[in-house]
This record gives sequence, C-alpha cells and structure tokens, in this order.
Amino acid sequence: MMLAKTSELKLREVVNINDGRRLGPVCDLEFDDETGTIKSISVNNSGLVLRLLGRSSQEVIPWEKIKRFGVDVILVEIDDV
Repeated sequence: MMLAKTSELKLREVVNINDGRRLGPVCDLEFDDETGTIKSISVNNSGLVLRLLGRSSQEVIPWEKIKRFGVDVILVEIDDV
C-alpha cells in the first residue's frame, strides 16, 4: 500500500489511459464530509502560459475514474465526449 500526502498529489501529472492525453496536475480534492472519502480530483488543464496569465480551467474527475497511482503520474480512464 502506497501512502501519499495531498501536497505530493499536486506534483503528479494526470494522464488519460484511453488516449494518452496529459490532463494536467492535480489542483484540488473533493471529500465526502460524511464518510471522509475522496469523491473527485480536479486537474488544472491549462498550459503554463495560460496559468501564468490567470486564465486556467479545471476538469473534475470522479474518483471511480482513477485507475492507478504511480510515483509521478496518476492514470485515469475518461471517455471522450
């Protein structure tokens, strides 16, 4: 079992295993206040230039879509719309 701090999660890149697309780094977690479990993660999917200009967008990924945590990457499975 691998343990990770939330500060360490923010250093990991999120990658969609369906198409290999890099979604961005973790920027937030959403918890269920009754059970204490994580409901979703948010990724900042704007490029560095847009983030520096203050124009970032976030994508929310449900916890069920997370497939694997690696040392420096989090693999998710998201279908394209």
